Amino acid sequence: MIPQVVDPVLPPGVTAQARDLGPLESPLVWLTAAGAAAAVLAVTIALAHNRRARRWGVSGSIALFLIAAVTAVNSYVGYVRTPGDLGRLLQRGSGAMNVAGTLLRNGTGEGTADDSADAADSGSPPAAGRPAPKVTTGETTEVLNVPDPANGVPAGQNYVLLPAGYHDPAQAGRRYPVVYLIHGYPYGGPRDWLTSGAAPQTLKSLEDNHVIEPMIIVSVDLTAGQPSTDWECLDVPGGPQLETYLVRTVVPAIDKHFRTVADRGHRAIGGMSGGGFGALNIGLHHVDQFSTLLIALPYDDLNNSAGILGGNRDAIAANTPRRYIPTMPFPHKIAVMLSVGTGAPTDVSTAHRIAGSLQRRGQEVVVHAERGFNHTWHTARATLPYLLAFADQNFRNAPAA
Repeated sequence: MIPQVVDPVLPPGVTAQARDLGPLESPLVWLTAAGAAAAVLAVTIALAHNRRARRWGVSGSIALFLIAAVTAVNSYVGYVRTPGDLGRLLQRGSGAMNVAGTLLRNGTGEGTADDSADAADSGSPPAAGRPAPKVTTGETTEVLNVPDPANGVPAGQNYVLLPAGYHDPAQAGRRYPVVYLIHGYPYGGPRDWLTSGAAPQTLKSLEDNHVIEPMIIVSVDLTAGQPSTDWECLDVPGGPQLETYLVRTVVPAIDKHFRTVADRGHRAIGGMSGGGFGALNIGLHHVDQFSTLLIALPYDDLNNSAGILGGNRDAIAANTPRRYIPTMPFPHKIAVMLSVGTGAPTDVSTAHRIAGSLQRRGQEVVVHAERGFNHTWHTARATLPYLLAFADQNFRNAPAA
């Protein structure tokens, strides 16, 4: 039985780092662009008699206003934190955009092991069967590419964050608990927890401050090769079987290739927004595999995404936690943390509704509210230290493997 769970209390240095804005998130970026646009527009008006100056001035002011608008949105959402993050985003494109992203990342010195993984895994996977997973090794980040065409997943680049000392020969016999994190939808991807979510920095900060015992974090690829589709981590009729892929393919592959404690007591699943829904739904479907659920920006109903199930009422009911939690069996106890920003009242009320429903079923639940943030990556990033510390709390209380 899991002891009473609590909302962790963290050192100020850890929480301050998680709440800090990156250089590209600063309001100064869009304010500067907006100010420059206004200045150019003023000069253009003053030189209105000069046709060439007017043409260039109007074009320049429009471009600067667009930059101001885009950076203002990014300042609110918190998706692109650093020039390196911007480079990663540009690299998703092709041609000149990809080249610009590569140059930007090389210029900032933020090239990582996943660059070589992308190059190694760029070929088309076999049309059928399950190819052997491919591991690309880095100092603290490895990429486990796990294609599963049989389940409609052509390739899956799962980013594995390893704790300090993992490759130390003196630690060769040590095994580690695992936290699986799922990206948001649509247009999300497994890199997001490494960039927008700042998972590597958060893991290091928690370890350096001796808040948690070493653990492995896996940022899972549940895009099925189509990041623009809002899959909601579901087993889609006639489409990718993403829940099955995660539970039956990714988890065993991680346990095989890394030194994990391969039991439910030392395994957590979490995510943000659409990934949070997926983690909640998958975790509840598989309480025999996951003892801890870490849900940022939660929701418990498919709403407009129900169409992905093609109107199948049974499938919709089976994938709507709001409907099935009150009657589902719990053969094992679970511990759940739900994290929200107080600026998103719908998230707050949803979190408390989920918590109440689970508590009435005898499960342990904590709701963590972060002041000043909304339904954005800012909140996911600011609450990740609490989610990981909560997972550690439960890992320590789990029976020894």
